[in-house]
Amino acid sequence: MSEAASPLSASERQTFADAGRVWWLFLVTGTLWLLFSIIVFRFDYTTVSAISILFGFFMLGATLMEIVAVASTHGWRRLLHAALALAFLVIAILSFVHPGNTFTALAAVMSFYFVFKGTFDIIVAVATRPENELWWLGLMIGIAEVLLGFWAAGDFGNKVILLVIWVGAAALTRGISEIMFAFTLRHMRSEV
Repeated sequence: MSEAASPLSASERQTFADAGRVWWLFLVTGTLWLLFSIIVFRFDYTTVSAISILFGFFMLGATLMEIVAVASTHGWRRLLHAALALAFLVIAILSFVHPGNTFTALAAVMSFYFVFKGTFDIIVAVATRPENELWWLGLMIGIAEVLLGFWAAGDFGNKVILLVIWVGAAALTRGISEIMFAFTLRHMRSEV
């Protein structure tokens, strides 16, 4: 990509070049998220308390990855990642404070996660469309997350299995997003 044809500023190109050096980190963490989703779907969690603690750990992991993303992005994206990290930390704390809370309370916390994350993914997908060939995949994941958020917000019989599905789906979408981000960073680094 020539400097004249590049829509990125010199500082943004440097940021992508620096972030591109650790693209493999997002590939590894994305793979770990996929493995985590398999574990969640595989095991039988029968109490809301156990699922709440599991979701709390998931949110702590998501918080850490957003903090890493803050260091690897620039400008408005950095601000969005920081806001998302803060929101995820608050959700993690809520999951740990009263892990025995009712189905409805945990479903509400999960619905906020999906709506925040889905909205963020949609914004980033649309905003990075010119430089990201996989923008449409991020858009699809974001839409799916928002739909899951509204599903989690509804009352669908208070079945514990739904909580397991939502935690597994959150880990699955997180894994796909991070793997996609890894290859986007790698591609942008080669373009810069």
